[in-house]
Amino acid sequence: MKLKQRDRQILAIALPSIVSNITVPLLGLVDVAIMGHVGDAVYIGAIAVGAMIFNLVYWIFGFLRMGTSGMTSQALGRRDLPEVTLLLARSLAVAMGVALLLLLLREPLLWLMLLLIKPTPDVAPLAARYFHVCVWGAPAMLGLYGLMGWFIGMQNTRAPMLISIMQNVVNIAASLLLVVVGGLKIEGVALGTVIAQWAGFLVGLWLLALRYGRLRRHFRPGGVLVRGAMARFFTVNRDIFLRTLCLVAVNLYFTSAGARQGAVILAVNTLLLQLYLLFSYVMDGFAYAGEAVCGRYYGARNRVAFGDTLRRLFFWGGLMTVAFTAVYAIGGTPFLRLLTTDESVILASAEYFPWAVAIPAAGVLAFIWDGVFVGITATRAMLLSLVVAAAAFFATYLALAGLMGNHALWLAMIVYLFMRGMAETVAYRFVIKG
Repeated sequence: MKLKQRDRQILAIALPSIVSNITVPLLGLVDVAIMGHVGDAVYIGAIAVGAMIFNLVYWIFGFLRMGTSGMTSQALGRRDLPEVTLLLARSLAVAMGVALLLLLLREPLLWLMLLLIKPTPDVAPLAARYFHVCVWGAPAMLGLYGLMGWFIGMQNTRAPMLISIMQNVVNIAASLLLVVVGGLKIEGVALGTVIAQWAGFLVGLWLLALRYGRLRRHFRPGGVLVRGAMARFFTVNRDIFLRTLCLVAVNLYFTSAGARQGAVILAVNTLLLQLYLLFSYVMDGFAYAGEAVCGRYYGARNRVAFGDTLRRLFFWGGLMTVAFTAVYAIGGTPFLRLLTTDESVILASAEYFPWAVAIPAAGVLAFIWDGVFVGITATRAMLLSLVVAAAAFFATYLALAGLMGNHALWLAMIVYLFMRGMAETVAYRFVIKG
């Protein structure tokens, strides 16, 4: 199949992003694997709790990536190079400010996270030791969010891919050296993670200087903290922040509602969610393409190229939906056997498996529109659409839980994904497009 120019643009952004996304969970998996071979179950549990804390905290501050990406792609489309450089400076400044707050408030933050997660008494102290080391990676991680968003806005997803791969290599090497050779246990894997995070940030700065050093002549330090520009920066990121809180609320409730139905149902839901995560890793690549390419043409006010990009994004989204639905329908159970050998959980999954097969069709619109809306910085519409979808999730589950049990939870998730996409479709056609 001969690719059109717009398809090549989309895939040039999407494919490296997919590779980057797939490597993200490896940072946590490496720590668990190392502890699984040199420690006992308590250490594995502590790593899982510690990783959950940082995943939740960093997820909440993901606006640093998304807001930077959309505004940068638009500035690039306008060929406003001074604003391009200022956006990077603003993003990094905010990232360092947030990181400083996290470091100053690390003890209250740890207390709150342990209160929410409720680990067992033998796990909590070890999780705290992991946290006290890993928290010093916060400036690097949040700085990387700003850098990654800026790279994507500049139509460059190869740099984030290289950073992600390098981080995993450094994490494996440093953790093995500290734990196996150095004799450290939980502090060793935590320190290995921190080293990998800072290595990634420093490599990101190096790639920035190497590829974009020529932009320094456009930088005006006095423009970083201009009130109007900072107000827009915070308005865009505030909407994304609130939207992320809604996402977190839905995901946490889904997990807790499954947990209340017993260990087997919790295990079933956790396994089936892996199918959702796998689809999301791929679709996020196309969402990033929407951020970068749609944002650039939106900033350039090129309606023809913008519309063409939108159509091709939905074409690729449809193609991925058909492919994933077919793969899940045919090979889903063998995939589950790769994740667990517990036959009771695999057998129990069969009853709920059709819901997981429905995930790609229900969620494809939401993934594509999310990328487009970030690219055109229609963040208020994104927020309101997610509020509508979250309300539909809770209403569906609470109305049907007594009748359908865990089926009601999965139906609510499908309704939630579908409503996200439909609400954004309506918002685009009747509010944004006019």
